[in-house]
Amino acid sequence: MKIGLCGTMSVGKTTLVNELKKLEQFRGYEFATERSKYLMDLGIPLNTDSTLKGQTIFLAERVSELMKGNIVTDRTIIDVIAFTNCSETIDFKDKEYFEDYARVFVGEYDWIFYIDPVGTKIEDNGVREINPEYRDLVNVAVLKAFHTYGHRCKNVGMLKGSTPERIEQMLDAIKL
Repeated sequence: MKIGLCGTMSVGKTTLVNELKKLEQFRGYEFATERSKYLMDLGIPLNTDSTLKGQTIFLAERVSELMKGNIVTDRTIIDVIAFTNCSETIDFKDKEYFEDYARVFVGEYDWIFYIDPVGTKIEDNGVREINPEYRDLVNVAVLKAFHTYGHRCKNVGMLKGSTPERIEQMLDAIKL
């Protein structure tokens, strides 16, 4: 099963993936967490400075994850679409073309879960943008893409609350 978590930055997606790794129900799964620091160190601009080339690399990473059998990932195609649309350096038409192409891959997930940011504080990991207005902008863009393309996915869900509550909601939904 291919399970993706989507949401704005600093909402606990990586924390959730790391906790799921410990569960017996996910034995045999691969786990992928975003590699923003690695990509930033390669000189790929992130956040509002993101470029079309940079977002293409992020898209390629997400698509490569979809080639795995059983995987849980803390970023999805939905996130790539959202961050592309929030970039200040990508031309409007290029954003449209990119989104039109990227959306095709959303249907390859068995589950995409949107992670609600309510109650989570922004943590500065040295990579992510810590501006709360930008976080909100990305959240709106993620929700828009989630609602626009979620129907392409086999199943979608929304997770909220603490990490244990999110785990319980997810396990209940996917019936593992």
